[in-house]
Amino acid sequence: MKIGITCYPTYGGSGAIATELGIALAERGHEIHFISYAQPFRLPHFMERVFFHEVEMVHYPLFEHNNYSLALAAVMHEVALRERLDVLHVHYAIPHATSAWIAKEMLGDRHPVKIVTTLHGTDITLIGQERNFWEITRFSIQKSDGITAVSDYLKRETVDAFRVPADTIEVIPNFVDPGLYSRDRYPCWKTAFLRDGEKLVLHVSNFRPVKRVRDVVRVFARLTKEVPSRLVFIGDGPDRPEAVDEARMLGITDRVVFLGKQDSVAEIMACADLLILPSQNESFGLVALEGMASGVPVIASNAGGLPEVVDDGETGFMAPVGDVEAMADGAIHILRDPETWRRFSAAARRSATERYGVASIIPRYERYYERIVAGAPSEEPALVPAD
Repeated sequence: MKIGITCYPTYGGSGAIATELGIALAERGHEIHFISYAQPFRLPHFMERVFFHEVEMVHYPLFEHNNYSLALAAVMHEVALRERLDVLHVHYAIPHATSAWIAKEMLGDRHPVKIVTTLHGTDITLIGQERNFWEITRFSIQKSDGITAVSDYLKRETVDAFRVPADTIEVIPNFVDPGLYSRDRYPCWKTAFLRDGEKLVLHVSNFRPVKRVRDVVRVFARLTKEVPSRLVFIGDGPDRPEAVDEARMLGITDRVVFLGKQDSVAEIMACADLLILPSQNESFGLVALEGMASGVPVIASNAGGLPEVVDDGETGFMAPVGDVEAMADGAIHILRDPETWRRFSAAARRSATERYGVASIIPRYERYYERIVAGAPSEEPALVPAD
């Protein structure tokens, strides 16, 4: 099968999943064409059956504002026609599904191509529900031949917010490569961060307000009083100063390390003892899954799609959003006793591998593509009329 994939190529869960999906499909014999404004950050320089098509922007005074959506549609049309693509798989409803619909309309009868849209979260829970974007988000979903969501939670959100019939959305969860996220694959760099006997506690995010980074520091501050530890932050974003300020106010600046954005998160996770993810909301929780695949127990908020990933009391502990005390209690319970940590670590690795491993999830995408290309479900899912 020939599949075009469009995603945001920068750091972020949707881009990482889209890229890993393309790589895995290519390894299974499919021809993959990435279409974006830059090469996805997780895409190697060369892979057999993998191609990259850059969307170049037109710089002209008339186009004072970003014209990426139209430029993307033009390249999608060109690639689909020239390469005879079977599927345009876009990640995010807007603007990617909108651009794919324009490309399909341009193709007309010259070449039939199916649009599969994967909903990742922000396009549904935040941007899409803005008044100015609601109609076009709904329209773009409607014009997709197939719709997938990364969690049952996100499916429910889409059905409720956009009045989409539930049976038009297929839940195909995010996935992880157990070979990439393996503690045995990498040398441990704990000595670069820790003193003897200390535990390495990790947080990975884009430091947006929804990630509640102050709560990360507060949970850690209570934990480190009971279990000698250091907190390592990976990533960057607008709320990084908030985390720095919280560490200063709590007097633990010397125990908190900020590494910024890192290409090899798996290598650092292989050293970690615990992952803290107290988010206000997560559509799935890919970071939690990657940590679990690395044998890292997770302390998380009971929000969004996270309960679908983390098994409370088995692969980590969950608590209500903002309940710092409960999260700290869970962290202490896991890290204070080596045997308890080993049990949680083994369960986390096993759950990630068996339920969300590449070998389990990629065939589900293949079967879904086949259904869509064959014409099922219907080419234009009916929507409940808007008010």
